[in-house]
Formats: sequence, C-alpha cells, structure tokens
Amino acid sequence: MSDEPHVEEHEEHHDDEVDAGYAPPPEKSLDELMALDTEDESLRKYKATLLGQATAGEVVIVDESNPSRVIVRRLALVVEGRDDVVLDLSGDLETLKSQTITIKEGIQYRLRIEFHVQRDIVTGLRYTQKTYRKGIQVDKMNQMLGSYGPRKEVHTHLTPMEDAPSGMLARGTYHVKSVFCDDDKNEYLKWEWSFEIKKDW
Repeated sequence: MSDEPHVEEHEEHHDDEVDAGYAPPPEKSLDELMALDTEDESLRKYKATLLGQATAGEVVIVDESNPSRVIVRRLALVVEGRDDVVLDLSGDLETLKSQTITIKEGIQYRLRIEFHVQRDIVTGLRYTQKTYRKGIQVDKMNQMLGSYGPRKEVHTHLTPMEDAPSGMLARGTYHVKSVFCDDDKNEYLKWEWSFEIKKDW
C-alpha cells in the first residue's frame, strides 16, 4: 500500500495483465518429477528440497476429507512489537466478513501465510488481494509464493514489508477480496474481509 491510495477507474481488472508474456511450465505429477534425470545431482538436490518427505509411490495426505492439493490455514498481520492479528481460514469464511481488523496508520507490516500441501506438487502458488474503499479498488497485492511439494508440516510464507496508508484521508474502512490460486488458475481459497485504518491502535 502507498501513503495515498491510488484510485483506479474500474473495480475489476484481469489478472493476466500482471502475467503478460509469462507461460507457466507444464505441470508434472509427483511420480513424473521423481523419475526425472536421476543422474543429475543438482536436480536431485532440488527435488529433495521440494518434495521433502514425499517419495515415489507415496501420497502425503493431511486431511483425507479435503480433495484439494492446498489447504490454507491462516493469514496473519505481523507488526514488530505487537501480537500477530490472525485470520483463521480453516473455519466458516462467512464470519470473516463481519469482522474488522484495526490497523494503525503508517505502520510497517508483513503478511504471514500458513498452508498445507498434500497429495501432489503445486506449482506457482500465489496470493492476490484487491483492496476497495467505498466500492473503488485502491490497491492490489499479487504475491508469488512459489512451488511446493506435499508434506505433513505447515508451509509458511512471509510477504515483503509494506507501509500502511497514513494521513486523515487514508483513515477509514477498507474491504478486501483475497484469493489463493496457482499458475494453472486453480483456486484453492477465496474470501472477503475488512480492515480499518485509525490514528492509533
């Protein structure tokens, strides 16, 4: 976010504008990746890093009832010197619409994203959020998380530091539409929430 919100004329924009000229690599299954270039030491190390505890023929499942490859658990607002403000994304997402997070103007913050990957590799995982004020889009974040292999432990991603808007004109309530998706346009989670910029906490 910038100090003064930038007002765009139209509410919705096509995400492909951000990815102009980018073509995602062909998707490979876990078994296909395991079989690639077994003699290549650098590729072997890369696969070990990506796949972790997964091996050929093994399927890592965190939640049997959830068929998705990505299970997003939490989104946290991280501000140095304060307790994290956590959005629980594993429950009823409708309840988040009625909650408003308070943010002090001008503070520096990061977002921490916690998620599980199960069943197979996910490539080009990304988090996007569009921020609106009075129905007009004023900001957009498009954060590439990367590619991940399945594992029992939670994956964690921290976004770069951002500055909250400041000044009297910036104060007020903002509405956010958030989406987790990948290079193949698979949507893993979509929800809406709100925050309010105030002079102080």
